[in-house]
Amino acid sequence: MIAIVDYGAGNLKSLQFAFDKLGLKTCITSDEKIIKASDAIILPGVGAFNDAMKALNAQDLIDVLTREASSGKPFLGICLGMQLLYDLSFEDGEWNGLELLDGKIEQIAPTVKVPHMGWNTLTHHQESPILKNIENDAYVYFVHSYFASEWMKESLVSSCVYGDLVPAIVQKDNVVGMQFHPEKSGQTGLQLLKNFGEMIS
Repeated sequence: MIAIVDYGAGNLKSLQFAFDKLGLKTCITSDEKIIKASDAIILPGVGAFNDAMKALNAQDLIDVLTREASSGKPFLGICLGMQLLYDLSFEDGEWNGLELLDGKIEQIAPTVKVPHMGWNTLTHHQESPILKNIENDAYVYFVHSYFASEWMKESLVSSCVYGDLVPAIVQKDNVVGMQFHPEKSGQTGLQLLKNFGEMIS
């Protein structure tokens, strides 16, 4: 069972529906026991970084999420959920994240329209099981105003260009981040979610 973490920051039903299509069992939950018993964890999210961290803290979820990720359990952050994986965000101040990935989050430069909203192509930087059956230049759907402006070079799986290079898929061992919304990205998104499901041993 895949635990989809519910902390009040995202449209979780569309994500659950995508997994239903794949025949993968999910549970939308904020229960620590269910999260610990799960085979994999997904941290979705839309909205502001600090509000999300406050919501996770208010529900006593930060410790269980960082422990489970550190244990080697497959862990996927989507959109804001990917940004929360990093050390720091400079969205309306300076805020600590979950510190599962080294790097920082900053606003997209105003040289392009903000937010970045719509379809963009992926450019792959390394081989990874998460990219199984995903072509270079595959289209995925983005909606975000902030991005990982600093990241570990070895963690960059795929990127897109929107003004600057935008990390689109990152991975450090069992921890994966997708800046776009796979559940809104058609067959490519479904394949990516299937590939994540295949990380479950």
